[in-house]
Amino acid sequence: MAPMILLMLFVMMKISELYQLLVLIVTTLSMTSKLGLISIEAGMHIYARASAKGKRVQSNMGAKNHAIVMPDANEDATLNALVAAGFGAAGQRCMALSTVVFVGGLKSWENKLVERAKALKVNAGTEPDADLGPVISKQVKERIHRLIQSGVESGARLVLDGRDIVVPGYEHGNFIGPTILSDVTANMECYKEEIFGPVLIYMEADSFEEAINIVNRNKYGNGASIFTISGVAARKFQTEIEAACSMAMA
Repeated sequence: MAPMILLMLFVMMKISELYQLLVLIVTTLSMTSKLGLISIEAGMHIYARASAKGKRVQSNMGAKNHAIVMPDANEDATLNALVAAGFGAAGQRCMALSTVVFVGGLKSWENKLVERAKALKVNAGTEPDADLGPVISKQVKERIHRLIQSGVESGARLVLDGRDIVVPGYEHGNFIGPTILSDVTANMECYKEEIFGPVLIYMEADSFEEAINIVNRNKYGNGASIFTISGVAARKFQTEIEAACSMAMA
């Protein structure tokens, strides 16, 4: 029984490329079982080391989680979920929402989402009133800034800019406030690359089928969700979406 349990062990981790010693430790531990991992540099390293030992490895390196918002979605529940999923933990979690695809237009959603995002409190994670804290390092902050700017230069609308936020008492901290890029297209770097920060990207689709195609064409099929009250739409999403983890929200 015990060997069977050991063989079924599955580990999913998001290890920063900044911590190579931790990568080596996890690599050593992974020699005894199957390992599922998310993170590009760390994932490639562990895949090479573990597979060389004959271990079965599934290494999902990078993530771009999508949400499809249908016109019939419950407004309040959808707004709460999008803001929490996109900006919670400053967007630094492997299942953080990064891209929202609005079917039939986003005009009725955009201003309300901006209002809720602006209401979030950015502060040190040790402060009791903090809704989101800093990103992990100065280098990561600079990379997020660069991807936001690349979106603007490629034609995206910056409807909420959190790059210049200053937190009293932590003026030199690596803080980025909630940021929203709209009118993003699939050829933009800010869409193609994992941002891993408090940045939400808005895209539009004329039809449900187009929205599904957008999600399925992205090379990072980590997670996807749909917001709708239609059982038919939820079932179509469930059967046609190709992300590893999919969820339907009424």
